[in-house]
Amino acid sequence: MQPRFECEINGVPAVAAGLESIRDKVAAGERLSLEDGVALFEHPDVLSVGALAQWSALKRHGKRVYYVVNGHINYSNFCTLSCAFCSFYRRKGKDRRAGGYEMDLAEIFHHADTIAAGGATEIHIVGGLHPDFPFSYYTEMLRGIKTRHPKVGLKCFTAIEVYHLATLAGLSPPETLIALKEAGLDTLPGGGAEVLDDGLRKKICAGKETSAEWLDLHRQAHKLGLKSNATLLYGHLENHRQRVEHLIQLRELQDETNGFLAFIPLSYHPENNVLKVERGPSGFDEVRTYAVSRLMLDNFPHVKAYWIMLTVPIAQITLAYGATDFDGTVLQEKIYHMAGSETPQALTAGDLRSYILEAGREPVERDHLYREIRRGTGALDWEAA
Repeated sequence: MQPRFECEINGVPAVAAGLESIRDKVAAGERLSLEDGVALFEHPDVLSVGALAQWSALKRHGKRVYYVVNGHINYSNFCTLSCAFCSFYRRKGKDRRAGGYEMDLAEIFHHADTIAAGGATEIHIVGGLHPDFPFSYYTEMLRGIKTRHPKVGLKCFTAIEVYHLATLAGLSPPETLIALKEAGLDTLPGGGAEVLDDGLRKKICAGKETSAEWLDLHRQAHKLGLKSNATLLYGHLENHRQRVEHLIQLRELQDETNGFLAFIPLSYHPENNVLKVERGPSGFDEVRTYAVSRLMLDNFPHVKAYWIMLTVPIAQITLAYGATDFDGTVLQEKIYHMAGSETPQALTAGDLRSYILEAGREPVERDHLYREIRRGTGALDWEAA
């Protein structure tokens, strides 16, 4: 069924003056250009931009919005890097700030057991580039969790983590991905993309992989059958053109590999880091970024509303601006909370369904590969459709 709006022109929402040519492209299924993306960011009528994005999302998925029962394990925040935007990292033995920590495997397995006992279908694992952990720590982590919970999808390690692990193992990045996959890795998260502009990366994450390296790591993962996500960190030093250029690079890689499951815009939090930005993005900027992302990324199945970062109310609003995934229950997320996020540490599946319904959408539980989940009589009684 095609989406319907009260005010339409040839089946597509009417828009404010200046957006007619973009509306016509969206209606015809034509790809938007760099200039179109910048125009969408700079047009004063955010409601028109949102209406186009909502129309596009409804055309793809109807009113269905996905969520996952999951948990996070951030195994350590000790890191060999010191990205200017990051509030999570600590330098082991060199950092006077409190809050540095690391988990041994027994502690990680305990957290995984707790997450799985709640009926989780996905565990999300990322951390800092630890200066001391050997490669075996990571493979034993994956193997141990997968042995205990073979049905649970393991979404682990950002691109820069994989490059770090490749150095530890003395392997190429593809060889490292193969070793991780054999140990139990199912999918990759999209973190670390920040903004795919190397000049800007030198300012906000000096020492991290280049834009081309981030893209190539995901290219290699996709070739090995490992699906992944992609992100954009927005609301700091970047401009609108850089945001759109970032989206186009992701779109081009998706054309090549079709390996991305979802795109997650990540709002910059200015607290507790050294980047000289007074405040993060406004609510208007957040919902507009979701809308533009949905319209530019015509080959991405989903745009995800990461409520941990957005707050639940803003995440609900993004469902009218192109988002079709409300993320998950989450458990013990540390990265954004150390950056000043005051959102809850976790929500229940009932909470997620309620918030999605309140936004006028139909909640659908998924697993790590977006397969619909069918629940039985108990938390652990589930299967992927």
